[in-house]
Amino acid sequence: MSKAAIFGCAGPTLSADEAAFFRRADPWGFILFGRNIETPDEVRALVRDLRETVGRPDAPVLVDQEGGRVARLRPPHWRRYPPVRAFAELAARDLESGCEMAWLGARLIAHDLHGLGISVDCAPVLDVPAPGAHDIIGDRAYGETAAMVALLGRAAADGLLAGGIAPVIKHIPGHGRAGADSHEALPVVRAPLAELEAVDFAAFAELADMPIAMTAHVVFAAIDPDRPATLSRRVIAQAVRGTISFKGLLVSDDLSMRALTGGLGERAALAQAAGCDVVLHCNGDPREMADVAEAAGALEGEAAARAAAALARVAQPPESFDQETSARRFDAAFETGFASA
Repeated sequence: MSKAAIFGCAGPTLSADEAAFFRRADPWGFILFGRNIETPDEVRALVRDLRETVGRPDAPVLVDQEGGRVARLRPPHWRRYPPVRAFAELAARDLESGCEMAWLGARLIAHDLHGLGISVDCAPVLDVPAPGAHDIIGDRAYGETAAMVALLGRAAADGLLAGGIAPVIKHIPGHGRAGADSHEALPVVRAPLAELEAVDFAAFAELADMPIAMTAHVVFAAIDPDRPATLSRRVIAQAVRGTISFKGLLVSDDLSMRALTGGLGERAALAQAAGCDVVLHCNGDPREMADVAEAAGALEGEAAARAAAALARVAQPPESFDQETSARRFDAAFETGFASA
């Protein structure tokens, strides 16, 4: 039975020690970062080798490929994609074109990922940025309102799914008001619950049918003033599974981020106790991964059913797609700032 964990590795190839650890730990999946990515052939080989360690050809392999500043696949081997704010700016002028380009960009990303064997994209971001918030979200947001974020986020998620890639909506129940970057510090949001439900949670509620969501390392004082959402049973039960009604697989954000305190094993145990189905550890540090693997439970029961349902969403071949024509059209529109899209 798989461990309810997702792990990263240190470089573009697996070391013997990493392979042995993954065979023992049997994590549900893996995640790639820029440090793991060189040429397409090398990425395909790494994806294959990771899956071989756990003996599951469908073991999910994740990547953060949003576009803009959050893109692990980059030129010269892969297309450059704009920050998704570009689609919001286009949608403000022409709503239909904005949605079409958001879908097309995601569909092209799906083509890139599928060709490498990567099966899950940690996108779209559904956070609604608030005035004065930290710019960690910034141009990663699909707009300034929950309605626009939901509309364009839906288009992007549908584009990924059409290409055989599972989208991950993030950072549930919302990172847009955070006054700090949770990679570096713990943000505390003090907005009233009614305002959170009307804005921050609303975009996620519109995409509650998506297969996977990633939590926010953010304290929502109106629900739980003591713990960030990732570690808060109250936030997950009341906001994520309650108000938002998300029924899919819930994955923690990276446990090694500085927003969280305590040992890595403690963080993993608290996240699962709070209601995260799977815990994510990204940096490839072997000691930290060992602590997470020891503390994380098996993927079983309802969590296992949600994981299976998520993978079933991408088990079918991608829909028919004229990649070359679509790529030329997208690239031409991108070069003009989508002025003529």
